[in-house]
Formats: sequence, structure tokens, C-alpha cells
Amino acid sequence: MGLGDEWGGVMDALREIIPVYDRVNRAISLGTAEANRRRGLAGRLRAGDAVLDAGSGFGNMSRTALSECPQIGLTLHDALVPMLRAAGPRLCAGADRSCGVFEALPYRDGQFDVVMCGYSLRDAISLRAAVAEIHRVLRAGGRLVIVDLGKPDSAVARAGVSAYLRAVLPLVALCAGGRLGLRFAALHGTYRRWPRNSELRDILLERFARVELETGLMGGAIMVAAHK
Repeated sequence: MGLGDEWGGVMDALREIIPVYDRVNRAISLGTAEANRRRGLAGRLRAGDAVLDAGSGFGNMSRTALSECPQIGLTLHDALVPMLRAAGPRLCAGADRSCGVFEALPYRDGQFDVVMCGYSLRDAISLRAAVAEIHRVLRAGGRLVIVDLGKPDSAVARAGVSAYLRAVLPLVALCAGGRLGLRFAALHGTYRRWPRNSELRDILLERFARVELETGLMGGAIMVAAHK
């Protein structure tokens, strides 16, 4: 599972939508994105933690993390240099940054207490390879926090989420971001290759000792904590 050979096209779309990314993202998440980030991180950060924001984008997950627990050490990692550059002024000057993919993290084994993926793990080329790398760079007892779209196990709910992404989301994105917003239609492609919520839990349990998975929007949003 993962984007495979579709990864390059998704990255091209993300690069194009940088000027409207935040505005459109708030609209298409129906205003729930920040609340979901807070829900996913609540109680899972401790003062002094070394935290990797994998697939950091503009640093939205990092900003939420800092508001929840300011005494953490942050590292941002993303495949797109323009995203990392845009994130810099929004965060503390001490945040480290690196460019690359989930499947080849440039960090030593056990370097981080927390790895967080905010609306980003769907963009992995290979989901299992990405999970293996994240597991590698986490210390014993470390946590992986995922906040993302969910793919409900219920066929009815799954069809509803798919219909929203395919038919409604482009209209919302157009209203919020103009013609550039239409590039958000690429989200449906990432959703197609994303595992169902129960399948994602099983993939994480191949590496992690314990997985907590909460849902919102009838399973269309997930907040996950996987414990090493």
C-alpha cells in the first residue's frame, strides 16, 4: 500500500497548491483539521521530547504540538523544499529541517521520542516501508501519532467519504482557492490507495506493541497513537 508510481504526480500537485494550501485545507476539512490535530496529540507529548514532524508541510502539526507542549525539540522533514521554507518563519528558529521521503529518514536508530504525521502519511510511496522507518527512528517506548483522513470499515460510510472527496471537495476547494484549489482533487487518489481503518491498525501492529485508534466524521477522520 502507498502511492507507488502515483507519488510524483501527487508531489507536483502539492507543489502547485502551496499559495492556497492552508486556506483550502481548512475549508475541505470542514473546519475540523486543527481540532483533530489537538485530539491526536493530547497527552502524547512530554517536556524534553525529541519530536519528528514527518511530512511536515507548512508545519501545522508542529505549531499544534508547540501549543500543547512548548518544551519539545522539533525536527521537520518533508519531501518538498518550498514547504519547509514556508514553515521556517512560522516556527521557533531552533527547529531543525530536512528534505526527503518517509521511506529513507536521515536519522539514527532510536533518535526520537515522538514521530507525528499530520495529514501526510497517505503520501508515502510504500506505507509499510514508511512505517518501518518511523519505527526504526523511535526510541523504545516512543510514540507514532497519525492524524489523517480515515477510510471507514463500513461500506456505506466509506462510499460517503469517497463521494465527498470525488464530487464535493473540488467544489469547496474551487470556492476557497480558485482554480488552484481544483488540484486538491488529487486527494481522492491518495484516499483510494489508503487502507481501511482496521487495515491501518493491523499494519501498525506488525511493528508496534500497541495501537490506539480514534475516529471522527463517521470514520472519515482518524487520530492514531502507535506505541513502540
